[in-house]
Amino acid sequence: MPTVTAQGKTFNCEPGANLRQVLLQQGIDLYNGSAKVINCRGIGTCGTCSVHISGSVSAPNWRDRARRALPPHQAERDLRLACQTQVMGDICVTKYDEFWGQGTEPVWSPEQS
Repeated sequence: MPTVTAQGKTFNCEPGANLRQVLLQQGIDLYNGSAKVINCRGIGTCGTCSVHISGSVSAPNWRDRARRALPPHQAERDLRLACQTQVMGDICVTKYDEFWGQGTEPVWSPEQS
């Protein structure tokens, strides 16, 4: 079973599990500010669940690539939409600041909440 480390917590999930669902089930603060209320609920259109991931996950699908190609995101930045990402192996997740998580300052990292 893959191990996920995020916001100072480490837990297991099923291979292929949706990262957004896994993080929310574990009580991880995936959304910044008002994005907790104003988000697309996992269909890949808003971009507010963007995170940095190190480890084994699915390749970016067309929704992930398309949304991250639009402002305020930058396609060349190493972020992923948690709602469009499947966990394939052990991963570490970092959430950045700003409404869409597109900032440069970590809100939380794998080790810290």
